[in-house]
This record gives sequence, C-alpha cells and structure tokens, in this order.
Amino acid sequence: MSTSSTEPLLEAKDLVAGYLPGVNILNGCNLVVHPGELVGIIGPNGAGKSTLLKALFGLVQVRSGSVVLQGEDITNERADTLVRRGVGFVPQNNNVFPSLSIEENLQMGLFQAPQRYKERFDFIVDLFPVLGERRKQSAGSLSGGERQMVAMARALMMEPSVLLLDEPSAGLSPVRQDETFIRTRKINKAGVSVIMVEQNARRCLQICDRGYVLDQGKNAYTASGRELLKDPKVIELYLGTLAK
Repeated sequence: MSTSSTEPLLEAKDLVAGYLPGVNILNGCNLVVHPGELVGIIGPNGAGKSTLLKALFGLVQVRSGSVVLQGEDITNERADTLVRRGVGFVPQNNNVFPSLSIEENLQMGLFQAPQRYKERFDFIVDLFPVLGERRKQSAGSLSGGERQMVAMARALMMEPSVLLLDEPSAGLSPVRQDETFIRTRKINKAGVSVIMVEQNARRCLQICDRGYVLDQGKNAYTASGRELLKDPKVIELYLGTLAK
C-alpha cells in the first residue's frame, strides 16, 4: 500500500526507555504507523520489542523522545487514557479474566462506554462468530489460542484506531499460530492499524505491510515485509535464528 500521502497515525521518535533507573532498554528507537497499516516488529531476544510496545502504551517510562498519536503528544499518558483515545493493547500473558465468561470479558473491554456494548459486540461477532456462539463459556476453560482471540476482541471493543499486539503467537501450536496470524490480518482488514511484536519473524514479515528489525533497543533495518524476507543481511542475522 502507498503511505507517502497520508499523515502518520502513530509516530515514535528517538525513544529512550527502561524499567530500572539508569538502565535503558530502548536507545533511540523510531517507529511510524500509517492509517490501515499492519507493522511487524522482529528481532532477537532482549532487543526491546515488548518494551517498545509497553512504552507506546504508557506502561514503561519514556525518558526521552516522543510518542505522537494523530498529531497529539501522548508520551507517558496513562493506559486508561490511551484506551479512550483509541489505542488498544493485548499483552502476551494474563490477557483474559479467567473467572468471567467470554461475554463478561468483552464487557470489561467497554467499561468506559457501556452504552456502545451492543453495537461493538455485533462487530466482534461478525469478525469472530465463535465468540458469539460461546459467549456464556468461562474464559478460564479456553485454550491458549481461544484466550488470545478473546483478548484481541476485548481490546477491539473500544474501537481503537491502532492495536498493539505483544507476541500473539507465543506458546501456541503451529496450527493455532497460523490462526492468530490470519485473525490479525482480518482485524487489520476491518480497518484497524496493527503493530505486532512477534517471535515468529518469517510469518510476521509474510503478513505485515512493513517491518522493523530491532537490535539492542534501536532500529537495525526497516522495509516492507517482503523486502526484509529477501534481504540477505536480515536472513543471515535474524531469520536464520529467529524462524525455522
């Protein structure tokens, strides 16, 4: 897709961030997402991929640099404020309320705007019919892949303009991993921009419009997913070890 004519939906510039005082995980990281894009972030373990997502979502203190959403500075805003402003986040672990039903999990996703529940529930069920059929089932009884779907659906309830996915295929069987990538593309095609951090680098680059390779908290490479898949340096340094 052509992105040159559109203003960025979300832009991170020169991010420096970390969990402990004086220890930076991100060392001047940059990221741009245009409306309708699916952007993948790959790189070795410890490169700062998940930290980048958490910094965008206000869960890790940004020490310098900026995060701008639709022209407005959202650096270090609180997570609940960001949800209201159209940023959704799906963490890798503990991403559903296991004691609640699927339907109650979705209601939790819309607690800031309960009056929109029916309209958003209809949208979700259109996207993921199985959630409508099993709405009364406890989320704790679901498989890892099904929980992932509920977590994605809950994040979509507030109609985000951009969805942040932290390693959505982690810990899933190959078949379930594949379903997750198909689901992510479906969400993107429904009009939601997606930023996805992913260990399965090859599969991620196959479905994303553009990819970023992170290394030691900085961008090592960025290009279209297709170009990165064919780039000899990326293959040698990252795809060989990251994806079988």
